[in-house]
Amino acid sequence: MKKIGLTGILLAGCIWVQASGKPAYRLFTAHGVEVEYSLMLQEMTGADLVFFGELHNNPIAHWLEIEMVTDLYREVANRLMLAAEMFEADNQLLLDEYLHGWISTGRFEEEAKLWKNYSTDYKPLVEFAREHQLRFIASNVPRRYASMVAAGGFEALENISSEARAWIAPLPVPYDPQVGSYRRMLEMDHGGGMTSVHLPKAQALKDATMAHFILDAWEPGQLVFHVNGSYHSENHEGILWYLEHYRPGLTIVTVATVLQENMDELDEEHRGKADYLIVVPANMTTTY
Repeated sequence: MKKIGLTGILLAGCIWVQASGKPAYRLFTAHGVEVEYSLMLQEMTGADLVFFGELHNNPIAHWLEIEMVTDLYREVANRLMLAAEMFEADNQLLLDEYLHGWISTGRFEEEAKLWKNYSTDYKPLVEFAREHQLRFIASNVPRRYASMVAAGGFEALENISSEARAWIAPLPVPYDPQVGSYRRMLEMDHGGGMTSVHLPKAQALKDATMAHFILDAWEPGQLVFHVNGSYHSENHEGILWYLEHYRPGLTIVTVATVLQENMDELDEEHRGKADYLIVVPANMTTTY
C-alpha cells in the first residue's frame, strides 16, 4: 500500500504497531536522548516559533503535524498561528478568503496552487485553521521567482515589478554560500553548469521569503507553527539563518523527521539536526 487516504486507517495502524512492539515513531532530543511527547509540547508552548521539518511523503510526520497543532491549540488557543512552505505568498488572499468562509472548498482547491498531496497531508491543517479561525500564512516564494534565481542568480530579480517584489523577501537578499545547507547543495550536485551554481541561491530565496512573511505576521505573544521540508530548518540553518539575520533573539523550537533502519537509538548522522528528532522506520509507507 503506497497511499494512505484516511487518517483513521493511519491512526489505527499506529495504535496496532505500538501495541505489538513495532513503534511507528520514536522521539529524541538533539543529543539522542529519548523524550516524552508531552515534554516537547511543553517547550513548544513557551516558544515564539515552531518549525516542523517534515519528509513530504511521510504519513507519520503529517499525522504528528495535526496532532501537535491540535494539542498546541488546546494550550495556547488563539495565540496559535499556522504557516507553511506548501502555500506561496501570492495565494495569501485566496487562502484568507477560504479561511473566512467567503469562498467554497471547491473554488479554493480549484484556484489555489496546491501540492499533489494536499488532500491527504495538508488539508487537515487548513481545515483546522478554518474551524478555529486561526491565521494561516502562505509563506513561500512563488515558484516562478525561485526558478528565475536558479537559472540566473539573484540578478534575475533586478528588473521585476514592484508588484512582484511584494511576494518575495526584500531585495537584495542576504546570502552566505558557506551556510551548511547551501554548501551541501553544491556538493551534492554534479551537473556542472550555471544552473547548479545558482541552485542554492534559489533555496536561499525560499528560506529568506519564508522568514520574511513569518516575521511580517508574527507579533510578540503569538506562537507560529510552521511546516516545511526538513532541509529548510535542519541544523538551525535555512529559514532560521534568515530569522537570526532579520530579527535575532526569538525563541525557536525545531523538529526534524528522519528515517532509520534501527529505531533503538538516534543515528549519529542525525544528532543536532533539530531540537527534537522524529525517527520513523525506513520502510514506512508513503502518501505518494
